[in-house]
Amino acid sequence: MAGTKVPPRSAATELAGLLDSPEIGRLIAELEDTRWTGRPGYPLRAMVGVALAKSLYSIPTWTRTVALVREHDALREAIGGECPSVYAAYRFAAKLRAYSALLDACIARVLDRLHEENPDFGRDLAIDASDMPAYANGQRYLSKNGPERKRYSDPDASWGHRSAVSTRKGGGFYGYKVHAAVCARTDLPVAWQVESARAHESSFATGLLDAAKDRGFAAETTALDMGYDTEAIHAGCEARDSRPIIPLGSRLPA
Repeated sequence: MAGTKVPPRSAATELAGLLDSPEIGRLIAELEDTRWTGRPGYPLRAMVGVALAKSLYSIPTWTRTVALVREHDALREAIGGECPSVYAAYRFAAKLRAYSALLDACIARVLDRLHEENPDFGRDLAIDASDMPAYANGQRYLSKNGPERKRYSDPDASWGHRSAVSTRKGGGFYGYKVHAAVCARTDLPVAWQVESARAHESSFATGLLDAAKDRGFAAETTALDMGYDTEAIHAGCEARDSRPIIPLGSRLPA
């Protein structure tokens, strides 16, 4: 019927489809091979499924992620019917870091599949950074007019600046920044890098272009905001055969 709208697929349906894909299925099999003796633990499909649910719903903590999956019948069914514990989720996150090469290979397979099905994927890129606040106290002093803090719960994080977004004011924040090169046609990421919040965005633009090229994406254009308007960025993009599209800032002649 004309005018009928197709309802969007639910997150549970998306999750089940991802877990059934050959790319993630291979990751699950490879992680299964890393198990040896001892208790078998939760099924790897459930562990990967919880990690994907955390990403799909943009949930900041494993505690909230596990609580959602435990209460959500469709999500539990998608990951195999069994919800891992919070402690198992934290241990699995540590395992993914230890076997990051397997995760990187899985991501590369997904990108290859996307590129195969959409030849224009990654032809035009957009590069920017997003703030990722740390769940830690970064204040220098333990209390007002009190002694200086000797130990930080997240020593890798740092103070940085973020721009205003919607109703949120800009200003300082404590944490990290995700620097990403995203396909301008699909909004899907092609390359990314996580750094401390104090690191300036312009330091990573050309590196992201190189990482995208290493993954088979030779961008014809690269869109960046005014913060990237430097001679080095313009020259770096041109040297990589990618035309920079950047609003002119302070370098604009009077």
